[in-house]
Parts: sequence; C-alpha cells; structure tokens
Amino acid sequence: MGVALNSNQSLILWRDITEYLISQNNGFDLSLRQMAILMKVYTSEAQYTVRELSRFFHISKPAVTRALNRLSRLGFIRRKVDPNDKRSVFVQKTVKGSVFLSDFGEVICRLAERL
Repeated sequence: MGVALNSNQSLILWRDITEYLISQNNGFDLSLRQMAILMKVYTSEAQYTVRELSRFFHISKPAVTRALNRLSRLGFIRRKVDPNDKRSVFVQKTVKGSVFLSDFGEVICRLAERL
C-alpha cells in the first residue's frame, strides 16, 4: 500500500467505489453498515459475536442482527451458536463472502490506479 491520495482523490475513489457497487446490479446492493460489518469479519482473524460487533460499531444488537440477516441471506456469512453460551452467536466467513470481497478488493485497486 504505497499509494498516497489527497483528500479530493480519496473522495473520488470512494465515489467510484460506491458507483461501481450500485451499478453492478448483482443483488449485492449492501448498505454501509452491512459492508462495514462484512469487512470487519473478513479482515480479522478474530471470531466476532453479535455483541462484540455491536460494541465495536456503537450500534444496537438488533441493528447488527438486521445487517447479519441480509449478509446471511446473500450467503456472505453464517451464524454459529456458541456451544458454551447458547445466548452468544458467532459470525463466520463463507466461501461466497470471501470471493465477493476478494473481487471487490481487486476492483478497488483498479479504480485507485486510475487516479
């Protein structure tokens, strides 16, 4: 990551990324919250629970649950009940989610190169 962008270039890159996501019309029109949670889960070695994601993002557990419902329906994450604490649910990665984010990362690189 040796690319340094100024603030205007950063905004243009963010605009291009969001335009790309919306224009693909692939059924993956994720909200900012859904994308943030997805990237947090996939870019960390840690295994997160709904409670931990709620604390990290400073949003309610129901808000995290709604985001996870959508990500689960898309096949990007799956939930697993903690066998030691049935009230706790772990968020797990899936192959489909990994492929989506890998492809998305490549798109970001291509868009950044244009700047």
